[in-house]
Amino acid sequence: MAAAAEKPVMVVAVDDSEHSFYALGWTLDHFFTGPVSTFRLVLVHAKPSPANAVSLAGPGAADILPHVDSDLKKIAARVIERAKEICASKSVDDPMFEIMEGDARNVLCETVEKHHASILVVGSHGYGAIKRAVLGSVSDYCAHHAHCTVMIVKKPKHKT
Repeated sequence: MAAAAEKPVMVVAVDDSEHSFYALGWTLDHFFTGPVSTFRLVLVHAKPSPANAVSLAGPGAADILPHVDSDLKKIAARVIERAKEICASKSVDDPMFEIMEGDARNVLCETVEKHHASILVVGSHGYGAIKRAVLGSVSDYCAHHAHCTVMIVKKPKHKT
């Protein structure tokens, strides 16, 4: 199908946070309604490498890595399964799913390059300044380094 290859690509980052699933749902509601979408949808999950997930040094660290990797693979499978359910519930039935190992910042920018994406969508975790300074903000990094438009979707705060 030649027409599908010509559609611009939208990459949506998904992880195991409610913020990313909100961003996915919001994106589907705003860009993927109607019988034919303008974009080809690629959902990507960045799976941390076991060595990065376990910042342990010393004896015994190597013994735990296979267990950590198994857990990371299970989390990635759950993330993709939930993303598939959200897509199906919104009648979006042809997205691509990718799980790439590495730091989310690099994985997302590499995915944009690989697919020549027009838009990258990331959810905002809403971290405060201190937590953002310590952890680094994936959305800030992508906004400065991805070679496409970056849309940061924030979940609204409900006032009680």
